Amino acid sequence: MRLRALLDTDALGLRLLGGEDELDRTVRGVMTTDLKDPSRYLSGGELVLTGLAWRHGAADSEPFVRILAAAGVAALAAGEAELGDIPEDLVLACVRHRLPLFAVHESVAFATITEHVVRQVSGERAGDLAAVVDRHRRMMTSGPAGGGPDVVLDLLGTDLDLRAWVLSPTGRPIAGSKLAGAALPADVSAQLAGEHLAAARTGRRGPHRVMVGTTAYSLFPIRSSGRSAGASRDVRETVLSDWLLVVEADAGDWPAERLDLLQGVTQLIAVERDRRDAARTVRRRLAQEVLELVQTGAAPAEIAARLRVAAPVLLPGLGAAPHWQVVVARVEWDDGLIEGGPVAQSLLEEILVDPLTSGPEHSDRIAVAHTGEEAIALVPLPAVSSEHDGSESGVLADALLEAVRDPLSAGLNDDGRLTLGVSAAVHSAEGLRGALEEARHARRVAAARPGRVCAAGHQELASHVLLLPFVPDDVRRAFTARLLDPLREYDRRHRAELIPTLEAFLECDGSWTRCATRLHLHVNTLRYRVGRIEQLTGRDLSRLEDKLDFFLALRMS
Repeated sequence: MRLRALLDTDALGLRLLGGEDELDRTVRGVMTTDLKDPSRYLSGGELVLTGLAWRHGAADSEPFVRILAAAGVAALAAGEAELGDIPEDLVLACVRHRLPLFAVHESVAFATITEHVVRQVSGERAGDLAAVVDRHRRMMTSGPAGGGPDVVLDLLGTDLDLRAWVLSPTGRPIAGSKLAGAALPADVSAQLAGEHLAAARTGRRGPHRVMVGTTAYSLFPIRSSGRSAGASRDVRETVLSDWLLVVEADAGDWPAERLDLLQGVTQLIAVERDRRDAARTVRRRLAQEVLELVQTGAAPAEIAARLRVAAPVLLPGLGAAPHWQVVVARVEWDDGLIEGGPVAQSLLEEILVDPLTSGPEHSDRIAVAHTGEEAIALVPLPAVSSEHDGSESGVLADALLEAVRDPLSAGLNDDGRLTLGVSAAVHSAEGLRGALEEARHARRVAAARPGRVCAAGHQELASHVLLLPFVPDDVRRAFTARLLDPLREYDRRHRAELIPTLEAFLECDGSWTRCATRLHLHVNTLRYRVGRIEQLTGRDLSRLEDKLDFFLALRMS
């Protein structure tokens, strides 16, 4: 029930002293107390009744109200029988903490208010659960209404006043109820997706409760019956591609009927997911056919003909064959028991989507095939900037990595790796074979880096970055030790910060003034440090060769 309904009930003798803007709060229970600190008995949503016996002076009001506000109570009702008028210090404390305050007339017993609230809340709860069960039956009988997950989530809003969203494993918004309004902030979505993946890897059953700031969310896994049927399947086969249902509420104290409804909602959304997966069959087959032609050395004319067939399917209404990019992904598990290709295929279909878009159908412009442990995506680009204008377009490795690193690292846990390679855009069938090899080579560069999720793009293949990962470990260690160990040892003993100084000096291209400014040092101090570096290493930082050696040593260390 709402606070406003209490105020409108004359028999309760309530008078509002503050909090008129908060009268739409929901009352979930009632509690009578005269304890100074009743927090251990509060769970949130209560109407707290007090005779003010806890108050011995004006200083007592602020801590009492602060405790109630922190516990999330709906409102405070103070009786007038003990002190007459409600003390001004209590009114002001409630205003500061935005806690609605009622005065209870001395002629009204707290038992009368308690009985009324309990009767109303119990009746609403019974009706609520009855409606839940009835709607559950109707939903499960009729199936989705044809509007995708949004229609199902809208039922949660209208029936249970719940804000809910469906997210991809990387936190991309797929659907949301009308009540939810705007999509979740990107950082919140990514955090929730990461928490979901981490919980799924531990085998804990949902829903999973997550606090983001002061907001509680409950996460319900959406497990597709088509892809993950059978309890014997390893969770790693689907954990990186399954959706999740996010509800802005703490489901920990929900009755079984409501939890049952939410499980039914996840089943309905899973049906939509299966339908979307079935629709991908044509695109997957197109990608597989093109890939086979490229890898078997087919004539460019034959590949071009296949691409002309693929373009209208992937980009309806385009009217001409687009440019293309290739993205290669590999998912590897330490024990080698799970085939990585299908997992990487499903994952690429989820992550190769513009992060500014939402909805389940935006990935219909991506064709992904898999072969062995590798997944290969054929990404059409309607327009690509000229090679000579210096601009970037299409899929960028850095942006791709930024969007997926945190949540997917939680899903990979300590026993899996995802590596991605991205090619440059090509505008003809002749260039597709080169693009595939370029993407594969970029992926190998990414695989040589530390971390659970790594990506590399074609831009890095014309840089020293390409060479460094393939330097043998023993050569790498010997090279860096010879140049950097004397500096590290000196820093350890004297706290001289020679290594940071060297890094800054090289980043400033050897400019004394810019480097001194960056480090907030006098130029003479900087010259002294550089001189000490040269003395300890026997190198000359005015020589290009020595600068380059230091640069590479820092990159490899």
